[in-house]
Amino acid sequence: MQLEKFIDRRKTHSVKWFIEDQDIIPLCIADMDFQVSDEIVSAISQKATHGIYGYSTFCARYYDAVEYWWKTQYDWELKQEWISFSPGIIPGMNLLLKALTQPGDSVIVQDPVYYPFFSTIQTQGCTILHNSLLYSEEGYKMDFGDFEEKAAQPNTKVFILCSPHNPVGRVWTHEELRRIGEICEKNGVIVISDEMHGDLTYPGHKHIPFAKVHPDHLNFSITCAAPSKTFNIAGMQSSIFIIPNKDIKEKYETLLTGFGLMRPNAFAVEGTIAAYYKGLPWLQEVKEYLNANLEYVCTYLKEHIPAIKVVKPEATHLIWLDCRELGIAADELHTFFLEKAGVRLDEGMKFGAGGQGFERINIACPREVLTEALLRIKAAINEMENC
Repeated sequence: MQLEKFIDRRKTHSVKWFIEDQDIIPLCIADMDFQVSDEIVSAISQKATHGIYGYSTFCARYYDAVEYWWKTQYDWELKQEWISFSPGIIPGMNLLLKALTQPGDSVIVQDPVYYPFFSTIQTQGCTILHNSLLYSEEGYKMDFGDFEEKAAQPNTKVFILCSPHNPVGRVWTHEELRRIGEICEKNGVIVISDEMHGDLTYPGHKHIPFAKVHPDHLNFSITCAAPSKTFNIAGMQSSIFIIPNKDIKEKYETLLTGFGLMRPNAFAVEGTIAAYYKGLPWLQEVKEYLNANLEYVCTYLKEHIPAIKVVKPEATHLIWLDCRELGIAADELHTFFLEKAGVRLDEGMKFGAGGQGFERINIACPREVLTEALLRIKAAINEMENC
């Protein structure tokens, strides 16, 4: 099986694998250690052999591919005039906040959440409003009472929705999304919906685009997505912003052009077209493999390291690990995994106050890599307990 093959990325300028200690296993950063589909490799190879890599632009084939994907996967018929480009979710989000807010305005986030949201908000001179998720044995849920109070504050202008949620892995239901939409519409709050992981759901769960939940949502929401997490092509830096509101789209694209970010790189268009038109069989295989890896981690931890609790995700190739029963101080937990086990995870505290005592692990890797990491963690914990 191709996904079982370990591909050494240490000398490929990979951010994930660019580590001084070559013995460290990096299970951090949300890209996959799987080779992309043959169809994407073929499309990029053809572009490479053309031999000229000048400025690129978009074409009808590109827009058709984007519309095809959202129609076939989510039964959502996009209009070409809604579709905008960004070299990445965070750069585009910075521009959106610059267009939609003034310094001193407030932006709601639901922590623990993807930590670049915090710096993005602060960079635009805005205040972060924490609508922290509620955690119990049943998992995470939204605190609607607190959300409504914060949305009603006069300086609240934007809510950044993480859907599916990173790092806790929730796939929000139609009812949850509609209730959020009603509150935001009532209070004039714009929703920036980061749906980067929407294609990576587990059996029994289906991502619902926020803008599709109700016709009214189209007017006050921006959908941020990309083929990057889905098809492991984040390095192509080609994200898709769906902005049905004409005024918001014009403001955004004016800033996009002003900062010189309006063009894709030479390989992004062909990579996106190949991914959306031909990548589904590969994606289905990857999702099956991820589900097997998820069940493997859940079983292993339950049997061998029961002090680490899995917050079982409904989507994403990431698992949020509750490590509080290990008895390790929150500010020492990440260092313990790195220095004692030789495994680099994503530090829970970076995701907000609700991340204390948690770590995030990326399971999009061959089983042998995942197994070695778990064995190392088990050995380190055993050694700690026997001291």
